[in-house]
Amino acid sequence: MNPIEVTIEDGIATVSINRPERKNALSVAATNGLADAWDQIEADDNVRVAILTSADCGVFSAGLDLKEAAQIAQEEGVDILSKMRDPFHETMRSCKKPIIAAMTGSLMAGGMMLTLNSDLRVGLKGTKVGITEVNIGRGSPWASPALSMLPQPILMEILLTGELMPIERLHEYGFTNYLEDTPDAVRARALKLAKRISSVAPLSVVAAKGGVRATMDLGCAAGMKEGQRLHEVVYSSNDAIEGPKAFAEKRAPVWTGT
Repeated sequence: MNPIEVTIEDGIATVSINRPERKNALSVAATNGLADAWDQIEADDNVRVAILTSADCGVFSAGLDLKEAAQIAQEEGVDILSKMRDPFHETMRSCKKPIIAAMTGSLMAGGMMLTLNSDLRVGLKGTKVGITEVNIGRGSPWASPALSMLPQPILMEILLTGELMPIERLHEYGFTNYLEDTPDAVRARALKLAKRISSVAPLSVVAAKGGVRATMDLGCAAGMKEGQRLHEVVYSSNDAIEGPKAFAEKRAPVWTGT
């Protein structure tokens, strides 16, 4: 089976990790498939927002496929990351379109990395979350952005102990937007968010995400300047004229993204 499935409907792209037999672990093929998916989404002007989910197996993603990693090291004498086009999923992080993580199970290691690269998160009640690299001698250089999403002592506990935490605990700190009772409810909530995002002005959405991401990366003062730069195209767009006009005429706006 294709480890990564992409469907696009009504401006919403759904990216699904399809490896339930391996707890949706990130093999070389799956990781490269995800990079291809984000490239496809970024290049498609018809896509307004993306949902990342996975096949139901109780685990959203177990992270790196350790069995494949051990096999590659034994047979080829190289680390599995060297076989991946984008091992730290920077293509996903740089995607201008909003990404919603529909986390239909527990997540750890690289599964956590994928959620950190998402903009909104919907989780499943009763599941667990963690960064488990210290348990297996691997690393998590990708975890630094979590410092803007979780309190420092909580992030340190996750990183240094390698233990899994109940998702409800992280929800208390605002890590997830919603928690739902079933995997289907998780996907339904993500789709509801995606439909709302896809209905509003697309240039404004891209600039809003870009401004927040810039502030996370650069700090408040520099981030505000970059946000202003990103919004220049918004204020000079046809949509900036259409929005107030539609409001005055008491009708729904027709966005063109121009």
